[in-house]
Amino acid sequence: MVSPGATGMEEGIESVDDVKLPELKLDAKQARGFINFYAKLPKDEQVVRFFDRKDYFTAHGDNAIFIAKTYYRTLTGLRQLGNDSDALSSVSISKSMFETILRDLLLTRTDHTVELYEGSGSNWRLIKTGTPGCLGSFEDVLFATNDMQDTPVVMAVQAAVRENERVLGLAFVNLTKRSMGLTEFLDDDHYTNLESAIIALGCKECIVPQENVNSKDVERLRDVFTRCNVLLREKKKNIFKARDAGQDLSRLVKGSPEQLKDSIFSSELAAGALSALLVYTDLLADDSNYGKFALEPYSINAFMRLDAAALRALNVLEGKGDANKNFSLFGLMNRTCTAGMGKRLLNRWLKQPLLDVDEINMRLDVVQIFVEDAALRQDMRQHLKRIPDMERLIRKVDKRKASLQDIVKLYQATVRLPFIKDILERYNGESASLINKHFLESLKTWIGPQHLGKFEGLVEAAVDLEQIQAGEYIIAAGYDSNLQNIKSERDSVEDKIQKVYKAAADELDVDKALKLEKTSQWGHVFRLTKKEEPKVRRQLNANYITLETRKDGVKFTNAKLKRLSEQYITLSEDYANTQRALVGKVVEVTATFNEVFEGAASLVAELDVLVSFAELSVSSASPYVRPLITSSDTGDIILKESRHPCVEAQDGVSFIPNDCCLVRGKSWFQIITGPNMGGKSTFIRQVGVNVLMAQVGCYVPCDYATISVRDSIFARVGAGDCQLRGVSTFMAEMLETAAILKAATDKSLIIIDELGRGTSTYDGFGLAWAICEYLTEVTRAPTLFATHFHELTALENSADSGRQTVGVANFHVKAHLDDVSRKLTMLYKVEEGACDQSFGIHVAEFAHFPQSVIELAKEKANELEDFSQLSKKEDGSNEEVNTNHFVIIFSFVK
Repeated sequence: MVSPGATGMEEGIESVDDVKLPELKLDAKQARGFINFYAKLPKDEQVVRFFDRKDYFTAHGDNAIFIAKTYYRTLTGLRQLGNDSDALSSVSISKSMFETILRDLLLTRTDHTVELYEGSGSNWRLIKTGTPGCLGSFEDVLFATNDMQDTPVVMAVQAAVRENERVLGLAFVNLTKRSMGLTEFLDDDHYTNLESAIIALGCKECIVPQENVNSKDVERLRDVFTRCNVLLREKKKNIFKARDAGQDLSRLVKGSPEQLKDSIFSSELAAGALSALLVYTDLLADDSNYGKFALEPYSINAFMRLDAAALRALNVLEGKGDANKNFSLFGLMNRTCTAGMGKRLLNRWLKQPLLDVDEINMRLDVVQIFVEDAALRQDMRQHLKRIPDMERLIRKVDKRKASLQDIVKLYQATVRLPFIKDILERYNGESASLINKHFLESLKTWIGPQHLGKFEGLVEAAVDLEQIQAGEYIIAAGYDSNLQNIKSERDSVEDKIQKVYKAAADELDVDKALKLEKTSQWGHVFRLTKKEEPKVRRQLNANYITLETRKDGVKFTNAKLKRLSEQYITLSEDYANTQRALVGKVVEVTATFNEVFEGAASLVAELDVLVSFAELSVSSASPYVRPLITSSDTGDIILKESRHPCVEAQDGVSFIPNDCCLVRGKSWFQIITGPNMGGKSTFIRQVGVNVLMAQVGCYVPCDYATISVRDSIFARVGAGDCQLRGVSTFMAEMLETAAILKAATDKSLIIIDELGRGTSTYDGFGLAWAICEYLTEVTRAPTLFATHFHELTALENSADSGRQTVGVANFHVKAHLDDVSRKLTMLYKVEEGACDQSFGIHVAEFAHFPQSVIELAKEKANELEDFSQLSKKEDGSNEEVNTNHFVIIFSFVK
């Protein structure tokens, strides 16, 4: 469905031939000093080190080679520092390229950490560190021009075996949202529960205890993190101890000590993981973190479980190869307006679909309000567009790193909140009580005179708001008497400077030609053009001091101007220092409102996403509909005229909708056959996408939809990146299918596409049959099984023979084969009944195979069919296909 395209990394690649790299200039002594310093740095293959050379950056050693190969795509840009046997490979990096590499390493690849050093010679110091889970001080560089679309999470995991069961203790920290949590759960050999937790939490980095042996179990664990694109870091086991976890947590987390004790002592494994995480993130070293973190309860059963294979199969998140934003569900659904907050919440919601019917319906109720009232929706969007990224601003304030501009941005957000309140109050329909309880009650409290009203008063009194139009953010002089006195004195000096300037112009008789300028070196000076200077040279030599003669003219001063300029500089420095101190006080006071800001930011982000869902639903060329949601124990999955939202949004696509009726006892397990390119894959994926969208709380691309809530979606579609991980395509199929057989429940939704292609026809068919029987008789989950083995359709008759199954039904994608020309036309309609033949050779004709190849293929296919029929007659067997294939898959399920 997704065609290959240029990756995000490729867009930032600079060609050494096209772009001149900054030149690394070091003398022999400086080079030797740096080489000695670099040799003492600890070896770590995961760390990429950059060195700030003021106007550009450099990387060295293996890092230089990695950057040259990966980002410059050539080694010709490498230079050697030193001439001895220990000469050091080096590459220089422009500032814009540094930002591109940084974004790729920390946001896209997530397989490295970054260190930045500053200094000279042999004296360098580490000033910044960043990892995929702890972006740290690199946030300002990473998101200077882009919104922060995700909130990275760092996690710690440790495992133990109790009573022959694998138990995992997990802890996580979200540094952007200032939240943390811990949990303990049972898991299988494939770590399926861990994988779903990684996906749901948005984990980018994980630490685990260091193991001295490479067992199969350790390899499986590493493979989970690789599949999920998570940086794995091994740390010493002694930090995974729960001894001080309670004390450390009580310093960081809001809440009662008793509540914290319950969380810690309920799980020693998880508490040990949390202790390790606190050591790794060094949170306790920063006093501004104390009492600021929220302890969030987390359970692996809190949301629909999704693994990496399901995310990939359903195109949930954006990929580097996406040709446009509508290729992914996130890109399509992201109609958010706020600067970053809505995007991040949508990203999290897509990885955490809801299970509670009431919660889903609450979101759908709000979406329906904005779907049905266009004026309400458009007015809300207009105000949401003016809301800055409050969450990041709050964090800056917490860290006392906020500027006055950041404070003004928060002020601009708060003055929008009353407008948002007024829009919500305009609604008086049947969901008015929901709007009041969920949004308005809190909003009215927050914008009241005792909360954000006080903050607005602070900003209006402290900040010179008139100067903002000129791009200047300063404290108003009237806010502080000392600042007012300094300003008045400086203004007085400036008036005197103007008088001296006028007197000089009169004395020299060059009124229009004489300029008064401010310089960083001399302060206020006079300037005359070189053309005018000769006319007054005698007077200049007698009464003035010449400072500089250049092409643009002559700069000079006199005793009065020099004295006044020095006074002006001193007063300006006092004014700037006083401004700085007052800004610090304003930031301190602003920090007291952070709890209110956090609540408002969360509410605005939620509104942003729900209004975005409404905008998507009404702006689609074909209508979206509100789904009817039932509990997982009741109801069916019925999608009338359903469509794949991402495919129908592509240019030039005229999408043909299809019904899907997964009905308990009748068609709960559907076998879908038909030719390749006929639409089987798109159909089964669109069902998964519709279910996921519904449980996120969005309308779905159907004419009618009723959905029985699913606790997980499992997908076996495509080989993905298995070969890059050193796993064969067929082994990847088997591993992913084994995970489904092991972890799926009767409340899951299973999507399987073309299973068994990676081995011989007979083995593949046997496996496919056995897996189908296992799913219908043991797992009993609603399943869409697309296959090119049209012999599998006999399962429907097998199910009718009295065996206890969930209801097997055959469907096929329709294609028209012309009787005369033998040409195949895809109709892309899914209809009841089995497809009784394969169309592989006809698809080869679509691909313009040479005619001789086509003819030979037909001949050999006929021979095989004749041979197969002959073998059946000789065996005298017309019995149904042997279904005793469970043994084939047992080794994978265990």
